Amino acid sequence: MPAPTDWIEHRRGDRELLGWMLPDGDGFVAIDLLGRAVTGSVDWLAAEEAIESTGIGYLAEPFELLLDDSGADGAPSEGSGHWVRVRVVEVSTDRVLVKKEDWGDVTATAVYYSAPFPVADRLRPFAGDVHVLPAASDSTDRPTIER
Repeated sequence: MPAPTDWIEHRRGDRELLGWMLPDGDGFVAIDLLGRAVTGSVDWLAAEEAIESTGIGYLAEPFELLLDDSGADGAPSEGSGHWVRVRVVEVSTDRVLVKKEDWGDVTATAVYYSAPFPVADRLRPFAGDVHVLPAASDSTDRPTIER
């Protein structure tokens, strides 16, 4: 599925897509590659600058994905879920593919999750301390900071 027709592509000099500008009244809202608003309504130049300063490097950072916890019948339970630390693998206007964080362990089984584009609140930048690994028995939860 392509991006909404009212989104205007913004590409850097080598033609790499960095995001979009969404017309909003007399201004524009900068949209990143995950389909999230980067700015409120600003002028064209400010929207361009916001997209260019955001770049694509943020995609290499750790994220958290909210997984729905299913009830006994297999249906998601209302208000339930847990966060899993992930890395972005692929971004397109069809989907955002992420992989459960395995810290580069080549022997680990790769676990992939697909999120719809644009991502909503289900995918967010990792909020924990990226330099602290979780305990082996608790590898799907957020790491705790030991002091």
